[in-house]
Amino acid sequence: MNISQSVRHAVALGLDRLDAQLLLLHTLGRAEHDRAWLLAHDTDAVPLELQNSMQAKVLRRLAGEPVAYITGTKEFYGLAMAVDARVLVPRPDTETLVDWVLEVLEPAAATSAKPDNAPCVIDLGTGSGAIALALKHSRPDVKVHAVDYSADALTVAQANAQRLKLDVHFSQGSWLSGLSPTLDSFDVIASNPPYIADQDEHLEALVHEPLQALASGTDGLDDIRHIIAQAPKHLNTEGWLLLEHGYDQAAAVRDLLIGAGFTQVQSRKDLAGVERCSGGQWFQAL
Repeated sequence: MNISQSVRHAVALGLDRLDAQLLLLHTLGRAEHDRAWLLAHDTDAVPLELQNSMQAKVLRRLAGEPVAYITGTKEFYGLAMAVDARVLVPRPDTETLVDWVLEVLEPAAATSAKPDNAPCVIDLGTGSGAIALALKHSRPDVKVHAVDYSADALTVAQANAQRLKLDVHFSQGSWLSGLSPTLDSFDVIASNPPYIADQDEHLEALVHEPLQALASGTDGLDDIRHIIAQAPKHLNTEGWLLLEHGYDQAAAVRDLLIGAGFTQVQSRKDLAGVERCSGGQWFQAL
């Protein structure tokens, strides 16, 4: 069987063509962005042992396992993130949140309350570390902290940080509860928390990913409510709270932010035109 036949065989079994190409590239030890190489070498023979390896990967994907878990990596904001079943697979939608954080950090650099004037950001529920590491890579001058309740997730995130040589401070905790006294205020609090309703039918398609990182109460907003309630006492004046949420939750999240006293409340759309993130600015009372 050659490369072209291997892809066609996977597609005939029910696999998406892109997934088939990504799995074959991984099997052949090629980078996931090297799809042009497959086309240029479509008549190259695939050794039998690699055919068997490819078949095993195809069956895992047909069973619903994400490609990123099978290959062990997912690109996010230009960084190759190692991922497995201990963490959610980073989604392209979340790059909208990173873009927004970087945007509000520009004025924060001049107004930071930190002695050395370095803006300070915290990523809540960091998972694989994708948001925190993307921010540190884009803005090396920013102090980046990341929190997760799951010790397993922190192990993955810390390994990513070490491999990418990015200096992010990780700690275990439940959102903003129990932070060290040295981590009492931030210029930006960012989070991609669980936001799927407990009984949402979409959870059935996500059985391979950790449930605690997906579902959040009957309306999917329990964790967002908790973060919004905690955030004001951990934000510097003029600091921002920026949250990712579900495709139909923007108005509800904006209402929660306004109700908590945030100003400049607004939402941002992802590449599909969906309001994917909402946030607001905090001004401390005089």
